[in-house]
Amino acid sequence: MGRQDGDSPTIRGVTRTTTISAVLWDFGGVILSSPFQAFNRFEASQGLPLDTIRTINANNPDDNAWAHFERSDISAAEFDQAFAIDAVALGFAIRGYDVLALLKGEIRPEMVHALDLVKAAGFKTACLTNNMVGGNMVGGDGIPQRPENSREAEIDLIMERFDAVVESSKVGCRKPETRFYEIACELLDVEPHQCVFLDDLGINLKPAAAMGMQTIKVLGADKAINDLEAILGIALR
Repeated sequence: MGRQDGDSPTIRGVTRTTTISAVLWDFGGVILSSPFQAFNRFEASQGLPLDTIRTINANNPDDNAWAHFERSDISAAEFDQAFAIDAVALGFAIRGYDVLALLKGEIRPEMVHALDLVKAAGFKTACLTNNMVGGNMVGGDGIPQRPENSREAEIDLIMERFDAVVESSKVGCRKPETRFYEIACELLDVEPHQCVFLDDLGINLKPAAAMGMQTIKVLGADKAINDLEAILGIALR
C-alpha cells in the first residue's frame, strides 16, 4: 500500500507538507543531457538547417519512423530506411542510423544526486522514457551484460534507483500518449494529481498537466532542481 493523498513524506523525522507522492523523470534530456546539441552539431557538419532532425521528427509525429521505432513496431534497420524516407519527404538526405549514433547524452550528476535525495525523502519515483530496441537509448541496445565501469554500467545503476521504469519499446505506447502516463501511475499506485513530472519537451508535458500532474520543463539541471525543490519543499543539492 503506497502513501495516500494528503500524507506527507518524512526524512529524519521531519514532516514535509506536500500533496505530491511521486516524482516522474524523463531520462534523455533530464538525467542525461539533451541529444539536441548533438543533432545541431551533425546538422552543421552536413550543411543542414538548424533543427532539421527535430523538424523531421515533428512531422506526422504519431505515425512517422521515430514514433514506430519507439513503440518497437520496426527494427533498427527498418528505422534507418523509414527515417530516410521521412527526411526525403521534407527535402533532406539523412539516414536513421546517423540519427541513432547521436542519441547518447552525458550523465548529469547533479540530477542523479537530486534523484537520490528525492528517494531518501520518501517519494516514489519512476522513469518514463521513449526508447528504442536496437538503438543507443536507455534500455535499447540489447546488451545483456555491461562492461565494468562503462557508461552503460553507470546508466544501469541509475535505472535501478527507480521504483518503476516505463519504456516505450516495452509497453507499446509512448509519450505523449496518455496511456503511457497512466501506466506509470498504476505501477506506483498513485493518482496523477499526486505526481510531478520532469521532461525536456513541452509536447510530453502537456498531457501530463491535463491529467492533473505538476510539470517541470527541463532546460537545464540547475533551474529544474530549483523548480523541484519549490514543489517538494526539500533541499535537493
